[in-house]
Amino acid sequence: MARIIKVSKGNYAARISWRENGKLRQKYKSGFRLQRDATKFATDFENKINQGIAVTKNIPFSDYFDEWYKTYKQPKITNVTLSRYKIISKVIKKYFKNTKLGSITRPTYQKFITFYGSNHAKDTVQKLNSIVRACVRSAIFDNLLAKDFTQNVELSWNKDKQVKVEYLSIAEINKLVSALKSGRQKHFTSRYMILTAIYTGMRLGEIMALTWNDINFTWKTIDINKAWDYTNGGGFKETKNDSSKRIIKVNDSLLDLLKELKSDSKMVFENQYKTIPSSSAVNKTLRQIMKQSGIQKKGFHFHSLRHSHVAYLLANNVDLYLISKRLGHSDMSTTSKVYAYLIEEHKAKLDQQIENSLDKIDQKNKPAAKASNLMQ
Repeated sequence: MARIIKVSKGNYAARISWRENGKLRQKYKSGFRLQRDATKFATDFENKINQGIAVTKNIPFSDYFDEWYKTYKQPKITNVTLSRYKIISKVIKKYFKNTKLGSITRPTYQKFITFYGSNHAKDTVQKLNSIVRACVRSAIFDNLLAKDFTQNVELSWNKDKQVKVEYLSIAEINKLVSALKSGRQKHFTSRYMILTAIYTGMRLGEIMALTWNDINFTWKTIDINKAWDYTNGGGFKETKNDSSKRIIKVNDSLLDLLKELKSDSKMVFENQYKTIPSSSAVNKTLRQIMKQSGIQKKGFHFHSLRHSHVAYLLANNVDLYLISKRLGHSDMSTTSKVYAYLIEEHKAKLDQQIENSLDKIDQKNKPAAKASNLMQ
């Protein structure tokens, strides 16, 4: 069965579905300028299927990747995540060109990873490899590959491309909070959103989506159960994942600030223009106040406040498991991976504390040791 889709003006796509050995197969191809061209492609493709001609065995890797993510991933991922798949698609097309899926070997893929890693950071390489591996597993399930050519590949990356996320020290957090509070006006809610991020570590979309029903002033909690689709004009959407739905504890300082915003609107951060401040507006406010406060952090942005929140909790010896739950991570390994650099810095400080504590053992036990000798 074929379906012709109008992707945009002057851009049509064809999606063909059929059964092969009891399994559902799909072919998706876009880029047709005219509807009749897409229809002709679909008709010719269906004719090959009906004639028993193999239509998938020699598919180019880039074509299969596009079919895979558009069929299985695109319907359920956010636009931000979708853009990552599109970028990877371009990378695969540029490197592999029309190389057939079945002709790619482990050494071939290793060379690709080495080439890609030479100009990209560790996190970027890991994400690409993870997505490609999922695609390859799908190809194996579709009987297009016998072996997983991504298995046991050594990842490499460019250390110079690694960007260390800046975060605020405790002194800088105090300075920023003071500046935010001193100039606040309830009709301009950007400052309140920044303060909420500092006190909670919430993501920007989660903060934007807060309604008054989400805040329990009696039990001092915030129920994070949705996000704001600010990249697509606004409106509620699902949280990043299921684990992102959580209830976190907050303090009186934040609750007192939020009470100042109470109005007839159901949205906590709706401003005088009846809108939620955009990402660019909030980041602009953040940069201005940091500059006024004499805080200089290269590349610091709203999400960096989440990192600063983690750093603050670690500095106050809050357990990593509790931090993980507060951030909405599915498990501690996610927290450990994302904030590895912070944890290492915290560990170094704790190691020094441990060393200092151990140095006191002899001093404390010398009198006790003397008494023990006398008792023998």
